Amino acid sequence: MDISLKSVEYRYQANTPFERLAISDVSIDIPSGTYLALIGHTGSGKSTVLQHLNALLQPTEGTVLIGSQEIKAHQKNKNLKAVRQKVGIVFQFPEHQLFEETVEKDIIFGPMNFGVSESEAKRRARVALKQVGLGEEILEKSPFDLSGGQMRRVAIAGVLAMGPDVIVLDEPTAGLDPRGRKEIMDMFYSLHKERGLSTILVTHSMEDAARYADQIVIMQQGRVAKKGTPEEIFSETAELIQMGLDVPEVVRFQLKLEEKLGSKLDKIYLSIEELSAAVSERLKRGVRS
Repeated sequence: MDISLKSVEYRYQANTPFERLAISDVSIDIPSGTYLALIGHTGSGKSTVLQHLNALLQPTEGTVLIGSQEIKAHQKNKNLKAVRQKVGIVFQFPEHQLFEETVEKDIIFGPMNFGVSESEAKRRARVALKQVGLGEEILEKSPFDLSGGQMRRVAIAGVLAMGPDVIVLDEPTAGLDPRGRKEIMDMFYSLHKERGLSTILVTHSMEDAARYADQIVIMQQGRVAKKGTPEEIFSETAELIQMGLDVPEVVRFQLKLEEKLGSKLDKIYLSIEELSAAVSERLKRGVRS
């Protein structure tokens, strides 16, 4: 499912004394199957953009296209339930949204709310649990008897059980240790590939943006400041630093290495494995010459 934001503006509490412009003239195209990372400082407009992706917010100016559904400013927009079924959002600390007495009831709540039969919802619950790396033996357990990591996976399973074509991840690894973060991010990347999902990752982590995304959009002061592939974005390290943003650790290491070698490598590398291979090749060439 393709998503496009075209010259989107959003004002909180519009036409009141408390009106506040959150985003302005935001245009982003997200073709089906894209893995896009949305990065920027707190207050840059990331969360406001995120909530337009399944019509939780509707633009005060501009147009949002979600598949065949057009959501325009100054217009009564109907049939948004179908949009929200196809675009699943995993918010920060999704486990805080668990509320049912068993894991199974929690996972099937969303699909049944969208008209899926109980038997089909239960089938989806089992599939979704497997996708997040949990076994069926926990279906009858209370979600509140699980570990924090398991609770988060159950909450994610509830989003997957709705069968979304697009999944939006709002800092999905907040509060997890490094191992837990990598496990969750690898899980989402596997789902992205296996199910052909469009994935939008809202993150502060440049490491995750570099490792998983194929497109990056940088938000600054409510506008799109920059967009491109990870290689394009992280090649402009001076510009990113000027924006007050970090760069991935492997890029920082490469810049220090180039300084020591007194010459630049052919491109920016985004994984330590690729960088090691490039440096080895450079050293071999040096020996041969």
